[in-house]
Amino acid sequence: MKACIDIGGTKVAVSLNSGAGLELIARRSEPTAKEGTNDALARQIVRMVDAACAEVDLAPGSVERAGVSSCGPFVMRHGLIEIAAPNICGGIAGPARGLPNDWKTALLEAPLRERFREVRVENDCVAALEAERRWGALQGFDHCAYITWSTGIGCGLCVDGHVLRGKNGNAGHAGHMFVSDDTEALCGCGNIGDVEALTAGNAIARRFGADAPTLFRLAQQGDRDADAKVDELCRVLGRALYNLIATLDLERISIGGSVFWHNRDYLLPKLKSQVRGKLPALTDGCELVGAGLQDKVGDYAALALLV
Repeated sequence: MKACIDIGGTKVAVSLNSGAGLELIARRSEPTAKEGTNDALARQIVRMVDAACAEVDLAPGSVERAGVSSCGPFVMRHGLIEIAAPNICGGIAGPARGLPNDWKTALLEAPLRERFREVRVENDCVAALEAERRWGALQGFDHCAYITWSTGIGCGLCVDGHVLRGKNGNAGHAGHMFVSDDTEALCGCGNIGDVEALTAGNAIARRFGADAPTLFRLAQQGDRDADAKVDELCRVLGRALYNLIATLDLERISIGGSVFWHNRDYLLPKLKSQVRGKLPALTDGCELVGAGLQDKVGDYAALALLV
C-alpha cells in the first residue's frame, strides 16, 4: 500500500493505492496547514495518512512508501527537500501577502522520512507531467509540458523525452518569469510583476476585487468589463506559453488546475489565440489541450511517482 500526497497552496489531498491499478482509496482533503511551526505541514500529512489507514482498517506501519507531489520551489537542506512555496511560506514576501506565518521554508522530506521507508518528492507539475505522459493527454509526446492554472501557476517540462528537473528540482517555474512593471502585482515569492502575481487564482481577487469564480461567471454571462479582464489574464499567460514553446520547441502543452479546468471551454480558445500565428516556424505543430486526466490530474500525479 502506498501513500499518494498532493500538496497545493490551498489544500492538501491524501489517498492510498494498493499497487493494483489506478484506484485511489480513502481520499481526504484539508486546507493546507499554514500556522504554527514550520513542520506543521509535514505533521498534517502524517496525520492524514494515518486517518486514511484507519478508514480502511489498515495498520499505519504497513504503508511504507510515499509519493509527494508538491508545489515549490524547493530548497535542499542536508540533501533533503524543504519547500519555499510563495502561497504557503509567509516569510518570503513578508506581511504584505497576508499569510499567517513567518516561515522561509516548510519542512517536508526530513519529517516524512521518519514516518515512511521510501519517500519521493517532486514538484507538483513535474509529477503531473509524468502522470499525463503515462495516462493522460501527453502519452507518446517527447517534447511537451504540463501547465497548472490554479492558486499558483506551475509548469512541468519534457524535452527529447527527458523530464527537466534542474539543480534543486525547480525547473519549470515559469510562473515566476517577469512579464510586467506593475508595481501593485506582488507575488508571494517576493517578485513584483511576474506571471503568477498577475494571473494566479489568488491574484484575481487582489487585482480585480472579485474572486476567480465570480469574474469568470460574469464574463461568460456577457459582462464586457469582466471579459476584458479575462482577456488580460489570458494575454499574460498566453505569452508565457508562447515563450515556453519558442524556447523548448514543444509539440503539445496539457493544461490543468482548478482555475483553468472549471472554465476550460471558455479559456482554451483565448489561450490558443495568444499563440496562434506568432512565428509559425516555432508555434505550428504545437497543440494546447486540456489535461487528459481532467480534474484528477493532481490525484494521479503522486501515484505516478511510485510506479
